[in-house]
Amino acid sequence: MGVAAAAARAALRPTAATLLLFSRPHQHRRATQHLPFARRRRHSYSSTATVAAPTPTLGDSGGEAPEPEGKAARRRRARESPEGLLRHQLDMCSRNADLPTALRLYDAAVSPESPVPLSLHHYNCLLYLCSNAAASDPDSSAAAAQRGFDIFARMEADGVQPNEATLTSVARLAAATRDPAMAFSVVRRMAAAGVPPRLRTYGPALFAYCDAKDADGAGQVEAHMDASGVVPEEPELAALLRVNADKARAEEVYRLLHRTRALVRQVCDTTAQAVEAWFRSDAASEAGVDKWDPRKIKEGVVRGGGGWHGQGWLGKGPWSVGTSEMDKDGTCQRCGERLVCIDIDPSETDNFASSLTELAIKREARDDFLCFQSWLRRHGPFDAVIDAANVGLYNSKAFSFSQVNSVVNAIQRVTKSKKLPLIILHRNRVSGGPAKVPFNQKILEGWRNAGALYATPPGSNDDWYWLYAAVSCRSLLVTNDEMRDHLFQLLGTSFFPRWKEKHQVRLTFSGRGPTLHLPPPYSIVIQVMNLNLNNVSSSDDQSCAANVIIVRMM
Repeated sequence: MGVAAAAARAALRPTAATLLLFSRPHQHRRATQHLPFARRRRHSYSSTATVAAPTPTLGDSGGEAPEPEGKAARRRRARESPEGLLRHQLDMCSRNADLPTALRLYDAAVSPESPVPLSLHHYNCLLYLCSNAAASDPDSSAAAAQRGFDIFARMEADGVQPNEATLTSVARLAAATRDPAMAFSVVRRMAAAGVPPRLRTYGPALFAYCDAKDADGAGQVEAHMDASGVVPEEPELAALLRVNADKARAEEVYRLLHRTRALVRQVCDTTAQAVEAWFRSDAASEAGVDKWDPRKIKEGVVRGGGGWHGQGWLGKGPWSVGTSEMDKDGTCQRCGERLVCIDIDPSETDNFASSLTELAIKREARDDFLCFQSWLRRHGPFDAVIDAANVGLYNSKAFSFSQVNSVVNAIQRVTKSKKLPLIILHRNRVSGGPAKVPFNQKILEGWRNAGALYATPPGSNDDWYWLYAAVSCRSLLVTNDEMRDHLFQLLGTSFFPRWKEKHQVRLTFSGRGPTLHLPPPYSIVIQVMNLNLNNVSSSDDQSCAANVIIVRMM
């Protein structure tokens, strides 16, 4: 290992151990906080670059001032500079996962004969490629990691300030060398320096600890994530579940099963297999108490909305593990027990609607969204809301009003009040193109007369409107949108997947018209159906659910 790289790795290592997983007016600039292992960059050039001569002034040349350079010319000059050409070449290497070429470009750039100033972007591309190779190619892992640490040491020597992407790559390099403590040290120092870690930043340390069967280390990472407000997803929860099951830590397995039911809902098959493995283990058969208070169990079920009591493992003995399917009413075909529909606390819905309002007003014209809320109070509530753009473009490049109307009629037949659903459409769809066809004008007029059409204003995002309407009206939402893009990531709440599970109506079309896939009358989460009977809904195909039924043999 090079001396500089060794020094960089040593600086990243923690100096002391710390103990601490069913189926989105001008202010003065603050002084930048710097990470403890990076020096402030003195200038935009590397240490080997030659300082450029000062630009001649009017007095120096005695002639007229040059014409101001336009933006296009400046961009072209930047692209054609040595730094710009290197950036483009490294971007192509990153796209093609071509580490050898990237390293040759780097070696040439830092050579004394023809040095090229390296920016944060250059270093991030190189570190990303090194960390990818170190994590994915066992044959070259050590060499790729070594080069990565060398490059990071050079970056520090040049005084280039790292960002979150830089340090995520460094953490991945540490994990690839099976050094989870170093990977975790990167995260902790990021947080201490005011650089907010993200889920991807925690992943290398968490998975490295889990792979090393170090449940305590993995627990420290999870605790740090919680303190930083970073919420784990299914891969992280599954890894935590496996390592704690391997260590026979029954209470931690119980806690992680509960956290998984709250955050993930229906799990994938690999997670379900990890759950099965736990319940087949000797540790699972030995976990539990012989006596419990039935009153506390009932109180726990009510407090949790059903399907879970939260009182830990009850009873002892082996578990019978098998798979089954649920009928349309949620009754298990193996044991005859029926899954419950877990209640959503009304206060959670109100808080969610308020959060939606705040986010929408920040990103929409305030008056436009407030006008919509006022219109909704006058014309609502509605039993269903239709994302008409999604429905009208289903399996088609051309928007179809008749297709939307067929869904309007279909959902009206299944709602309690038989009232027309709320149809959300952008104003351009209502006033131009196919909307001018007489047949379509007749459909639109019918919707307007029923007070069921709302045309969103120019420049707005329909998604805020139909989602807010569905949440605030406690209604069904007809859309095939999986609601996974940036807008919905802003919501940042575990409530959203639970709400979708109970309110989203998906649809398909055939020659006979639309088929509505209504929410199931039961919740697709881990459930304790009685004191010693658990159900885990799992599927890699979200249109169906295979169920793992686990029964304790008393």
